Amino acid sequence: MARIIVIGAGAGGLAVAARLGAKRHDVLVVEAGDRVGGKLRTLHHDGFAFDLGPSLFTLPAVYRDLFLKTGPPLEHEVDLVETEPGFRYHFGDGSDLQLPGSSVGRTCAAIADQFGAAAAQSWRELMGRSAAIWRLTREAVLGTAITGPRQLWALARPGDLRTVAPWRSLHSMARHHLTDPRLVTVVDRYATYSGSLPARAPGALVTIPFVEQTFGLWHIGGGLGTLAAALQRRCESTGVTIRRNTPVTEVTSGGGRVTGVVTASGEHLPADIVVSDIDSRRLPALTGPPLRPPRSGDPSYSGFALLLALSGTTPGVRHHNVWFPAEYGGEFRDLAAGRPVADPAIYVCRPDDPTMAPPDCEAWFVLVNAPRHAPGQPGGHDWSDPDANERYADHVLGLLAARGTDVRPRIRWRGLQTPADLGARDHTGDGAIYGMASHGALSVLHRARNISPLSGLFQVGGTAHPGGGLPLVGMGAETVAELIGRA
Repeated sequence: MARIIVIGAGAGGLAVAARLGAKRHDVLVVEAGDRVGGKLRTLHHDGFAFDLGPSLFTLPAVYRDLFLKTGPPLEHEVDLVETEPGFRYHFGDGSDLQLPGSSVGRTCAAIADQFGAAAAQSWRELMGRSAAIWRLTREAVLGTAITGPRQLWALARPGDLRTVAPWRSLHSMARHHLTDPRLVTVVDRYATYSGSLPARAPGALVTIPFVEQTFGLWHIGGGLGTLAAALQRRCESTGVTIRRNTPVTEVTSGGGRVTGVVTASGEHLPADIVVSDIDSRRLPALTGPPLRPPRSGDPSYSGFALLLALSGTTPGVRHHNVWFPAEYGGEFRDLAAGRPVADPAIYVCRPDDPTMAPPDCEAWFVLVNAPRHAPGQPGGHDWSDPDANERYADHVLGLLAARGTDVRPRIRWRGLQTPADLGARDHTGDGAIYGMASHGALSVLHRARNISPLSGLFQVGGTAHPGGGLPLVGMGAETVAELIGRA
C-alpha cells in the first residue's frame, strides 16, 4: 500500500483517487479551492441551474467502468439521460439541420431528409473512416501513456497511415469526404472542442462526431455538476480523504523521486507517489528540474459565456443548438489574431431538464469561442474590463436576434463567464482551458505526459495526455491508476 497525494480535485483527480482508493492505497486529495469538480460545475441562481463547464456527457462507458470497479454502478449515483434529439444547427444561409442523439444510420437518414442522398452518403463514408481511426487510436494512443515519438512511429504501418492521414487537417479531412459545405462547417466546429483551429487540428479529431453518434449524447439530471458530487462520494466510500482550501506550493523530492508536497501553510505532507491534476503549465514551478514546461505549441483558445434566466419557452430550440455565421472562417481569423470574434458561431445549451429551471422558464448557457486572457501578449486579449464584457455580451445577443432568435425581452437575469474568470478559477490566469491546442500531426506530444521525468510523479486532467473533456480525462485517470498499480 502506497501513500499517494493527488493535487487538485477536478474530474481527473477524483477519478484517479477513487480507482487508487479502491486498490487499498492511502490516498489524500488536496484541493486549493473550497469545492471539488474543477471545471465540472453547476451554478444555481434563483431556481435556475447552469453548467459552467462541460454541458455534454459522451462516452459514458469510461465512467461506468470507473464506478463499477470502485462500487455501485454509475446509474445508482446520477440520473443519466440520453439526449434526443442531439443537435440543431442553424446555418448562415437560413437552412438548418436537426440530428438525432445517437446512431450513424439515423444521422445519415436525417441528413438525407434535409440535405439529400448525396450529402448523406458522403457523411456515411466519413463516419466509416472515423470508425477506422477510432479503432486504431482508442487503445494505442488514447488509452495508453505516450512516452515519445518512437511510440507513435511504431504504429505507422502504411495502411494505417493512409487511414489516419496525419498530414491532413480536420478541415481538409471534412472537405475531402463531404459534398455539402454545411456539413464541413459542422465538422470544423469539433476543432473548438480542444480550443483549436480546424485548418490546423489533426484530421483524427473526426472521431469526435463518430463517438457521439455511436455511443450517444447524454445529460445528467440536475446538471453535469452532480457528477462531481458523485465522484466525491465514491472517493470517500473507498477511503480517500479530501482536504479543501489546501493550496500546494511545492512538490518535494530527493534521490530523484518525489517525497511529498508542501502546502501554503508550510505543512509538509509525505508521499510515495504524487499525482498532479492541476494545469500542466503550472506544475514545473512546483517541482523545479527535472520537470520542464510542456513542449512548445500554441495555447488553446478560451470561451466567453452568458448565463440567461429566461421567462417563457422558445419554440424550436433543443437541448443543444448552434447558430453559425454566414462566413465561419472569420471566427478563426479573429481567434488567431487574438481579438474577440466579431461574428461567432453561437452555441446554446438549453437543458431539457425540469429541475434546472422553474416552470415555463428556461436556463440558457450561451457560449462563443474567445481568445485567452493575456493582456499585452500576442494572441491574447484583456478580458478584465467589465463594461467591455457587457458590451460584447450585448453584441452576441444582438447577433442571435439577427439570426432569428431574440430572447432579450425575456431575460430575468444574466451572468457572464469570461476567459479572465476561467483563468482566475483554475489559477492559470489566461483561461486557456485545454492547455495546449491540438495543432499539427504530433500535437499529442504537446500535452504533458502521464509519466513525469521525476520518479513517482504522474499527471492527469485536461492538460495532460490524452486531453480535455470528460471522456479523455477519465481515460487518463484509468491509465495513471494502472501505471501506479504496476509500479
